Amino acid sequence: DTVKDLLELLPEHDLPEDLKSKHCKRCVVVGSGGILHGLELGHLLNQFDIVIRLNDAPVQGYTDHVGNKTTIRMTYPEGAPLSEQEYHPSSLFVAVLFKGVDFNWLQAMVKNETL
Repeated sequence: DTVKDLLELLPEHDLPEDLKSKHCKRCVVVGSGGILHGLELGHLLNQFDIVIRLNDAPVQGYTDHVGNKTTIRMTYPEGAPLSEQEYHPSSLFVAVLFKGVDFNWLQAMVKNETL
């Protein structure tokens, strides 16, 4: 019931049109473990149709290694960017919710409340 109530508060229940219209022929998921550091694969990663980045691993300052393209950023609420300047305007932020406090976080975000 809590999830249903929260979903009804959200303004959209579907993917943005520009993301729905993309043909995902080649996708890549980039984690945050640092394994790419030093490999200079940024140019290769940027060539994928959709780049999904996990957690809050930085891109700026590491683009030679991890690229600079982000289509979707997935993270737990505690890894969410703290300011709106950290949200890339052309990427989709996906909060991965599974703990009770995660749902409290979403409700506070949607209702503009303090946690």
